[in-house]
Amino acid sequence: MSEFVIVAETGSDISHEVAKRYGIELVPMHVNFAEGTRDDGSFEPEELYESYKRTKKLPHTAGCSPQDFQVVFDRIHAEKPEAQIVYLAYSAATTVSFESAHIAGEGRDYLTCIDTKSVSSGQGMVVRETCEWIAAHPDATIDDVKTHVNGLIRRIRMAFIPGDLDYLRAGGRLSNTAYLGATLLRIKPVVEIEDGKLVATEKDRGGLEKCIARLTERFVTREPMDLSRIFIIYTIGSAPNPVRKALVDGILHRHGVQEIEWIKSGCVIASHSGPNSFGIVGLAK
Repeated sequence: MSEFVIVAETGSDISHEVAKRYGIELVPMHVNFAEGTRDDGSFEPEELYESYKRTKKLPHTAGCSPQDFQVVFDRIHAEKPEAQIVYLAYSAATTVSFESAHIAGEGRDYLTCIDTKSVSSGQGMVVRETCEWIAAHPDATIDDVKTHVNGLIRRIRMAFIPGDLDYLRAGGRLSNTAYLGATLLRIKPVVEIEDGKLVATEKDRGGLEKCIARLTERFVTREPMDLSRIFIIYTIGSAPNPVRKALVDGILHRHGVQEIEWIKSGCVIASHSGPNSFGIVGLAK
């Protein structure tokens, strides 16, 4: 029986409580804003938003360094020398973390690195589904794990509507021309993950709640989906907006979704999507 330790970045938006439950090791990503550079996961996104209101300086994110990974890999191997470390990475197309892990992993034959080609709770769903599969298959080999993870990567779907286009523009994912047009016409871009990249795939128009309802409906109907679990991402408050939660939960339950989990994003995705954004994550059949 092989022992596996799953590693991911804090940008996966896996809470410390969930990480403890599944035995997931989280490596900190970093956020640069007016108050300095801090580790993602060590403070709430509301601090970013308040900082921007006060200073008009938007936050910027930075991936994990080789040193960040080295510290975690060394500790895991010292504590569990027989274990295989499986690093399920934040999309390599969006950050240096995957490259940093390879640098830190030189000479470690007990380490496997896989690009999940997803971010935030998209990555988090791949990680959690992998942990649950390993627990249900105690005799799995590392090749079995890689095959299963690659199957999840092909099936993961994620879409979000940014709450404030200033943040998306600051991250270089929205041109000034597109920003101006979207603002004047009340257009809400829908951003999806395609082969690891954040791509604007739809242009919805109208009030935010109506756009969220349309996105939710499209997400669960445009292709056959695994309805056993859907993650919803929100970016502000200690709990999701109750009106929005009732709206979204109602649509999903009507389509037969069994488990809906609302997840507050950390500061990495919040730095790109801004306050009041909405995201949805699931697996295609």
